[in-house]
Amino acid sequence: MLEEVCARFPNVTVDILEGLLVHYARAKGAKVIVKGLRAISDFENEFQQALMNSKLEPGIETVFLMSRPEHSYLRSSLIKEVARTGGCIRGLVPPEVEARVLARIRGGGFGDGRSQTA
Repeated sequence: MLEEVCARFPNVTVDILEGLLVHYARAKGAKVIVKGLRAISDFENEFQQALMNSKLEPGIETVFLMSRPEHSYLRSSLIKEVARTGGCIRGLVPPEVEARVLARIRGGGFGDGRSQTA
């Protein structure tokens, strides 16, 4: 879904990594890791990761960007729960994602309580 949504941005690459993010960043020649934060509760864990990354690769910085207040409550599990119980998710996710989530729900996905990727 990320590839589909990001296809319209020529300067964005969607990739899969194994191992540590900081090792991936080094292999790609990155100097900065940008992390999004929704709420203060996200900060503690992300800050600890950033400190460890700095220890492992001092030449790579981590920058945090706060989400806009109107998006700060959004998370995939909440989107799936709203959709699964008949609520409208239009405008909360890109149209391509909305269509896929609704198709999975109609097909019986997300209904067993197990965590699945949206």
